[in-house]
Amino acid sequence: MTSAGFEFRHFRDIEPVWDTLIEVYAEVRADRLHDPHYSVERYGERLARHASEPGWETVVAYDGNEAVGYAYGNTIEFGDRYWKRITSPLPESLTQIPTLALKEIMVRVPWRKTGASIGIHDSLLAARSETQVTLMVNPLAGDGKVHSLYETWGYRDIGESQPSPDSPVLMAMVRAIAGQVA
Repeated sequence: MTSAGFEFRHFRDIEPVWDTLIEVYAEVRADRLHDPHYSVERYGERLARHASEPGWETVVAYDGNEAVGYAYGNTIEFGDRYWKRITSPLPESLTQIPTLALKEIMVRVPWRKTGASIGIHDSLLAARSETQVTLMVNPLAGDGKVHSLYETWGYRDIGESQPSPDSPVLMAMVRAIAGQVA
């Protein structure tokens, strides 16, 4: 699948893309790598854990042979710790259906504002069977611009979450996939 000149490659096995994901992460987070939560080592631990979870998939966008960015996620179901970490009470109608948890989306600086992020996002969602997708965003990222961008993509806030003691407090968001109501 291509869009805006990018090639979107899907992977359900971490091994062929491990190095690519680590390299893109380290470049995108270069200014935060001194913070233990954002270190490459901790990211590698999260990536390995996420890649072993049900329904894990990543989409890597390429511009020729260069990795532009990626997104990955996995399926979460009722009772998953993901839902339990959200501080607001959630209706069971939201948490009882299989949901794609978008765990990471990264785009390297030279390809920002090119449509790469929405292309990667939409390519990942197009291949999924879940009816909704959720993500967590630092509401302070980019002075709030990242949160606002997700709102323009149709996401709505559902509550705060702090996935680990040293992570920032994040805003959990949700939206429908493929015209379903979330």
